[in-house]
Amino acid sequence: MNLSDSYPILSIEDSLVFANNGNLLLGFRLQLPEIYTPSEKDYEQLHSLWFQALKTLPPGIFVHKQDHYQKASYDASELPATTFLQKATRDHFHGRTFLIHHSLLFFIWPGNKALNTSRYCNPFAQVRTNIVPELDEKARAFITAVDDSVRFLNQSGSLMAEALGQVELLRYTDDFFNGFNEGFDTDILLGKDGTQIGDYHFDVLAINNEGCFGEGVQSSRRDERFSTEGHVFHQGFIDSFGFSLNEDHMFNQILCVEDTHRWRKKLEYQLEELSKSSGFGLQNRVKHEKVSHVLDSINQDETARLVRGQLNVVFWSAQKEALPGIASEIKSRFRELDIRPYAPRGQARVHYLLNSYPCFVSNFSDQDLYVSDLKHALCLLLNTTAYKSDLNGILFCDRQFNLPVRKDVWDEQKKRIKARNFAIFAPTGEGKSFLANNILRQYFEAGTRLVIIDLGGSYAKFAKLYPDDHLILRYEPGRNLGINPFYIKHLSDLTADRLEDLTVFLLELLSASSTYSKAQRVALKRLLKHYYLNCRDVRHSLQGFYDFVKSLGSRLQSKLHIDAAFFDVAHFLHILSEYVEDGLYQFLFEAGEDQSYRLEDKRLIVFELDEVRENREVLSVMLKLIKSAIQRTIWQNRTEKGIILFDEFAKQLKFENVLESVEYYYQAIRKQNGAIGIILQSINQLPEISTSASILENTQVIYSLRNEKGYEALQKRLNLSEHDLNQLYSMRNDLKGDRRYTEIFIKLGSDGNVYRLEVPPEVYAAYLTDGVEHEAIMKLYEKHQSMEKAIIEFVKNQRSQNSI
Repeated sequence: MNLSDSYPILSIEDSLVFANNGNLLLGFRLQLPEIYTPSEKDYEQLHSLWFQALKTLPPGIFVHKQDHYQKASYDASELPATTFLQKATRDHFHGRTFLIHHSLLFFIWPGNKALNTSRYCNPFAQVRTNIVPELDEKARAFITAVDDSVRFLNQSGSLMAEALGQVELLRYTDDFFNGFNEGFDTDILLGKDGTQIGDYHFDVLAINNEGCFGEGVQSSRRDERFSTEGHVFHQGFIDSFGFSLNEDHMFNQILCVEDTHRWRKKLEYQLEELSKSSGFGLQNRVKHEKVSHVLDSINQDETARLVRGQLNVVFWSAQKEALPGIASEIKSRFRELDIRPYAPRGQARVHYLLNSYPCFVSNFSDQDLYVSDLKHALCLLLNTTAYKSDLNGILFCDRQFNLPVRKDVWDEQKKRIKARNFAIFAPTGEGKSFLANNILRQYFEAGTRLVIIDLGGSYAKFAKLYPDDHLILRYEPGRNLGINPFYIKHLSDLTADRLEDLTVFLLELLSASSTYSKAQRVALKRLLKHYYLNCRDVRHSLQGFYDFVKSLGSRLQSKLHIDAAFFDVAHFLHILSEYVEDGLYQFLFEAGEDQSYRLEDKRLIVFELDEVRENREVLSVMLKLIKSAIQRTIWQNRTEKGIILFDEFAKQLKFENVLESVEYYYQAIRKQNGAIGIILQSINQLPEISTSASILENTQVIYSLRNEKGYEALQKRLNLSEHDLNQLYSMRNDLKGDRRYTEIFIKLGSDGNVYRLEVPPEVYAAYLTDGVEHEAIMKLYEKHQSMEKAIIEFVKNQRSQNSI
C-alpha cells in the first residue's frame, strides 16, 4: 500500500473532510474535565449531556470518539531555571515517562448509506473517485445537525469541542497510518502473524456484538484505589482503559445512529425467530433474553434511540513479545466489567486496525457492530483527561505520573476566586510548614513580597538562600533586632508616608490601648520632621530622637508651637526610657554598625516569635514591627504582589488582639494586590465567632493535608461538597518509595482536586524544619556561610551514604 497514491482525503474545506470513499467528516478536539474531579452525580450529568447532544442526529450518521494515550518523555525545559532550587527541580523531573492523552470526536456521513455486507473490507480497495462531490441537501443537513450537537456540548460548561483545521487533520491522518512513529515515514506490514508499522507491533481487542456484555453498564463505578469505608470515590465506568493502562493504546468508541422505528420492527422479527430456536441451545436463549431486554427498553422509554456500535482498543509496542502481556491486562480489565472481548486475528485484525481510521468506520459490517440503546452505549465513553496546567502559578504534581502541574492559586483575573487568601490545614507532622515553604518560595522567586510571622524557625533555611533579599527578625536577649526604624539614607526619604509610619510606631510604643487624637498625631509628626531637619549629620535612631526631645524639654512649645495638651514630654520620656540608654530593652533598637537597610528594601521578612511568646513587652514590640512591616512592604506598593503568612496561627491567637488585627488585614488586603495565609492543625482551633467567620468567608484557597482523625469539621465550616470529602479521604502519602510524595487536597473556589508534592533532594533539604538532617544542614551552613553550598554538600553526602 502506497499511502500517497491512495490518500484517504480528497479535500478539506474549513474543517469539512471529503474522504476518498465518498464519506464526509467533521473532526473536533475535545477538552474534557480533569481526572478525579467528577463526582458520581457529575458522571451522570456528563452521560445525560452526551445523550441530549447526540439523540437528535439523523439516522445513518456515525459518531466516532477516539482517545489516544501515547508514552512520552517529559520535557522540563519550560520550567523556570534561574535559581538554585528551580534548577534542581527542572533536572529532577526532566525525562520522566508519562502518557499524553488526546481526545478526538468525529462525525461521519457515509457516501454509501448501506453498511458493507462483506465481513472484512480493505478500505483502500474502496477508492472510487478523485472528484470532490457537490454538497447535496442531506449533506448540508448533516453539517447543520453536527453544528447543533457540538454547540450543545460547548454550552454545557463541562467540556469543549474545538474544530480541527486542515493542518491538524492531515497531520493526524499521516500519524495514524505511520503508526505514530516519530521522525520518519514508514510502511505498514500486514502479515497473518501480526501487524507492524515502523518500530511498533500492533494488536486489537474489540467489543463487536451484544453477547460481549454481561449484566449491565452504568455511567460510573467505585474506584477501589481511592475509596474507603463509608466514602466511595467514583470513576467513569470504562476509565480503567485510560491513564491506568500505562501502555501506548488507542480507545475507539464507534456509534451509528439508527432509525429506531425500523429497528423496533427488525428486533421484533429477530425475537420471534429466536423464540422458535431458543430450545436448540444456551446461546440462543441468552441472545433471546438480551434482544428482549433491548426491545423492552425501547418500548418503555419514548426517548430511546437505537445505535449500532463497536468499542475497540488498539495497542502497540516496540517489543512484539510484549503484546500478549498487554492483551492479557486489557482482557483482565474487561473481565472486571463483566465484558468478554473479541480478539481479531489475521485478516480480521488488519480490518479492525485500518478501519478504525474515522473516514473508514463505515466499512464495518453488521457482524462488527453490537445493537444497543444510545444510553447504554454512552456509558462506554472516556470522559476525563489529564491534569491541566495553568499558564502561571505554583508547581505541584499530578496524581498520575508525579509530573509538575502549574496551579494558578493567585488568579489575577479572578475567574475562579474573588479573594486569593489561603489556609493550610494538617495535624502535627504531616508537613504544613513544608508545604508552606514550597508555596511561598515559588511566590518569592516570581517577585512577590513576603511577610512571615513564625513561631518555630520553619523558614530560616529557605530565607538564607537569598542573603541579599531577606531579613529575619528574632528576639535574642541582649542583641538588637537588626532593624532601625528611624534610618533614612537621604532627606528625600522623609516622605509623608514615612512620617505617618514612624508616628504610628511611636504611638503604639507609648501605649497599647489609648486612642490618640488627630492633634496629638500632628504634634508628633511635626516633632519628627523637626528632628530630621535639624539633625542631618547624625545616625538617626530611637535613642537619637529620645535625646532630641529631652534636649528641647520645656522649649518645645515655644520653638515648635506645640501645646502641652497635644504632646506630654514627661510621659513620652518616661515610657520610652525602657528602650534607650540603660533601659531594660535598650538593646532592641540599638543602632549597630550597619543599619543602612530599611524594611521596604527587603522582599522577604520573617518574624520569629517563638522566644518572645511569654514576654509580653517584647512581643508587643514585635507585633508593632510586624504591623510596620506590612504597612511598608505589602500596603505601600499596590503594583507588587504581597503575601502575609501566619504560621501556627492557633498559637498566635493567644496573643492579645491578634485575631482582630488579622481580621483587619483580611479586610484591608482587598484593596491591595496581596493575600493572607494562615496555618492551622485543625479548623476547630479557629473559634466559632463572627471574626473567624469573616476570615473563613474571605479565604477561598484551601490546602488540606492528610488527617487520620477525619475531615467532617472541615467540610462543615467550609461548606465542602460530598465529593470534596471523598477526595479528602482518598489521600495517600508515599514516604518510602522511589518517588516520595505527600498528597494535598486543593480547593480553589468551587474547583477541587488532589495533587502531590514531590521535590528533589535539594528542595527537600531547604524545607526541612527539624530533626537530625536539619541540624546537619545548619552545621554545614555555619561552615560555608552559604545555604546553597551547605545543601549541595548535604545532598552529596546523602547520596554517598545511600550508594554504600
